[in-house]
Amino acid sequence: MTLPDAAFLHRLADLADAETMPRYRADIAVDNKPKEGYTFDPVTEADRAAEAAIRAEISAHFPDHAILGEELGLTGSGRFRWVLDPVDGTRPFICGLPVWGTLIGLTVDGRAELGMMSQPFTRERFWADREGAWTQRDGIRRQLTTRDVGSLDRAILHTTSPEQIGEGLANGFERLKAAVRMTRYGGECYAMAMIAAGRIDLAIEPSLQPYDIVALIPIIKRAGGIVTRLDGGPAEEGGAVVVAATSALHAEALRILI
Repeated sequence: MTLPDAAFLHRLADLADAETMPRYRADIAVDNKPKEGYTFDPVTEADRAAEAAIRAEISAHFPDHAILGEELGLTGSGRFRWVLDPVDGTRPFICGLPVWGTLIGLTVDGRAELGMMSQPFTRERFWADREGAWTQRDGIRRQLTTRDVGSLDRAILHTTSPEQIGEGLANGFERLKAAVRMTRYGGECYAMAMIAAGRIDLAIEPSLQPYDIVALIPIIKRAGGIVTRLDGGPAEEGGAVVVAATSALHAEALRILI
């Protein structure tokens, strides 16, 4: 199986950055797209233009690959599927908060194999290739490694929004909050990257789509972390997802949540 190399992931991220950065902290139109469970689900021309640019480059080099994107849906079929979120975190994007990112993932036979998260405002990239998980800022690259704090009472927990914790998960989430050292909110995909970087230890996201998580799975796993659904299954199809820096924390979090 021959996979695209890391240089191609960076090329796709470069193209996306060229579309998102001129529109970031700028006065652009914000539309509301219908989405079950949301009264406001924003989308901007930055989302659409970045996804179009990524798609065009993938199609030019890998015309037989399928592409699933948040804005333009699914095209193609086959073993290889790119999964794209051109602006993961449109809400912080329109608020001027630099915790959004462009997510570019590749699955083979349904399994996430490559991933890129680009945050151009902070000039950071987080990616996974077959050799490992990496981060780069201003040309300086280093390997990503999760940390082991040993126990939940020393762990930092993150979820993007407490508003999305539904009734079925509310009691378990409150128990988990009580067990950890600290809980933080609002970090979007940047917080997931911080698990891979050894700064956060746990994340609970109750309702993800594939394009929210596929790119992040190989980054976190190859840094040493664990990513599954709440039921313990693979997270590539989204749903309620639990991410942990270590297998021990992951097992303990699942026990408390369920």
